Amino acid sequence: MSRRADVPAPSTPSTPKTPPRQHRPAWLRWLLPVVAAIAAVAIAILTPGLRTSTPPSTTLTYSQFLSEVDTHQVKTIVVQSSGEASGTLNNGHDYNTVIPAQAGPALLDRLEKADVTVTAALPASGPSVWSQILTWAVIIGPFLVLFWWFQRMGRGAANPIGGVMGVGKSKAKVFDTERPATTFDDVAGYTGPKSEITEVVDFLRAPERYRRAGAVAPRGVLMIGPPGTGKTLLARAVAGEADVPFLSVAGSSFVEMFVGVGAARVRDLFAEARKRAPAIVFVDEIDAIGSRRGGSTAMVSNDEREQTLNQLLSEMDGFDPAVGIVVLAATNRPEVLDPALLRPGRFDRQVTIPLPTLAERAAILAVHCRGKQLGPDVDLQVVARGTPGFSGADLANLANEAAICAVRDDREVLRDADFDAARDRILLGRREGSNVLLPEEKYAVAVHESGHALVAALSEHADPVAKVTILPAGQTLGTTEQLPLVERHLYSESYLTDGLAVRLGGRAAELAVFGQGSTGAANDLAQATELATKMVREFGLSAALGPVGYPRGGSMYLGGGGAELSSRPFAEATQAAIDTEVSRLLRQAEHRAVDLVESHRDALQRLVELLLEHETVDGADVYALVGVDAPTERSGSAPTAIVAPRRAALISKISAEPRERG
Repeated sequence: MSRRADVPAPSTPSTPKTPPRQHRPAWLRWLLPVVAAIAAVAIAILTPGLRTSTPPSTTLTYSQFLSEVDTHQVKTIVVQSSGEASGTLNNGHDYNTVIPAQAGPALLDRLEKADVTVTAALPASGPSVWSQILTWAVIIGPFLVLFWWFQRMGRGAANPIGGVMGVGKSKAKVFDTERPATTFDDVAGYTGPKSEITEVVDFLRAPERYRRAGAVAPRGVLMIGPPGTGKTLLARAVAGEADVPFLSVAGSSFVEMFVGVGAARVRDLFAEARKRAPAIVFVDEIDAIGSRRGGSTAMVSNDEREQTLNQLLSEMDGFDPAVGIVVLAATNRPEVLDPALLRPGRFDRQVTIPLPTLAERAAILAVHCRGKQLGPDVDLQVVARGTPGFSGADLANLANEAAICAVRDDREVLRDADFDAARDRILLGRREGSNVLLPEEKYAVAVHESGHALVAALSEHADPVAKVTILPAGQTLGTTEQLPLVERHLYSESYLTDGLAVRLGGRAAELAVFGQGSTGAANDLAQATELATKMVREFGLSAALGPVGYPRGGSMYLGGGGAELSSRPFAEATQAAIDTEVSRLLRQAEHRAVDLVESHRDALQRLVELLLEHETVDGADVYALVGVDAPTERSGSAPTAIVAPRRAALISKISAEPRERG
């Protein structure tokens, strides 16, 4: 899917440029001298007072003071208007005292007779030195702050958003000299996607090889796939393998509450990439900024996300292919992306990363089991066969849950039973003991699950029975597990018809044994009705309706299905025909299930007794009870490890879903 572009001019491989050195702001240069000057002035003012030695001072009562005056021991006195007085004694000591207001002229006459030098002091002096400094700081401080603010604003005038508090700076994480530890060895499987992305990395390493053939690197590579398939992991592996700078950023980090911030951060991101060219830019969850812009109903296109997308489109068009900048992006919602973003010249390649195949699941499990001790009974190929439809993240969780199960039993070695319990924990929920059920409920669950297993074992095109249990787990009271022998691209009508019968096998057993149904078949009926509706509406498997299809809405990469279309694309008569055909398919499946159960009533009873005794029965025992050979890989069928099911576009995990009760 790559497109041709202009042939770059001959050039030698460019080396990563060192980013310019960041200079300190100008105000930092004069901040230190100003602080030093203020400190020097304060020291100069306070030092004289500190240097003056103060003689010892004595506090006298008024009576003691009069006695000292009468004995001619007082040399001087300074009288304050408040009545406080201080002075010097003949021995050189200072003294303090308080003169009452009633002393009057008699005290002055007494002091005059004793030859005391009397001085009248003015009212209290002005504020202290520290209060003066604080006052000047309060007055001058706001002007200094305003001066600094206007200086910063003036420096960022060319880029208003980027100049204020660094809001417009890109939040990209740059891997320049230190690479992530993840490599392509940590990404099992996906040979095709890895080869395409490796080709891009190889172009940045040795552009002259492609230049000689007239080839240029694609501007962008978009990775598309369901959640958990390893798109971000693959990008980290590219960063670990590449010998060029790698800039990683999330799509949501471009959008903030300020208008214009997203566009400014896009500009800053590509400016950083140009400084470090050749480089790789990775945008994770690009649908956060790459959604479709307003259509014909939008009167004004001034939305912040649209501005950010417009800037991204402009930047991807603006750089020269010879510079060596490649944009990697990942999303699981390609249907919401703007068509202008997907056109050639922007994202030239779209790499689909599907759910892993059987062989890839086994390889992924091997990666996630590194550092874990596996028992001799653990076969990762068997574990992989029991996890159809699992993504890489699901498999990582499976290996971790298996290790947790081993720790619960005080073991360090993982057994096959640990993986089996971990799979049930992920699909169904925590397994409870059988004592949560009443005796009659336990018997009813055994009958119900025996019906599922019996019909599945007697249906030629149904997936083999792997295990039957009546131990509650999550919201299910019992489970019949079916695991496919091969992974299919397509599902035949006979396979789907057998699937309907298996889903209704539990209800058929209840009708045969108890003569009535129960609420235990509610989930089975919902699954069977959904499958029958798809057979009629989407797959064209109804003779009455004919070869027409009315698919549901929603994204195929989010697990299939989605919400119902807002407007029904068919008439009322067509809806009535669909309802009639769905009912017909379900009734035929129920009649067939009841016939199978009635004709094998003895095998059903023995299976019920076996479940009540052991609570869990292996699939091989089920086939032995009904007298049918356990299915093996059919002759002429493809090997079990070559293709992956495209279940999202057809039926989500038809054969992997456990049959639930309750």
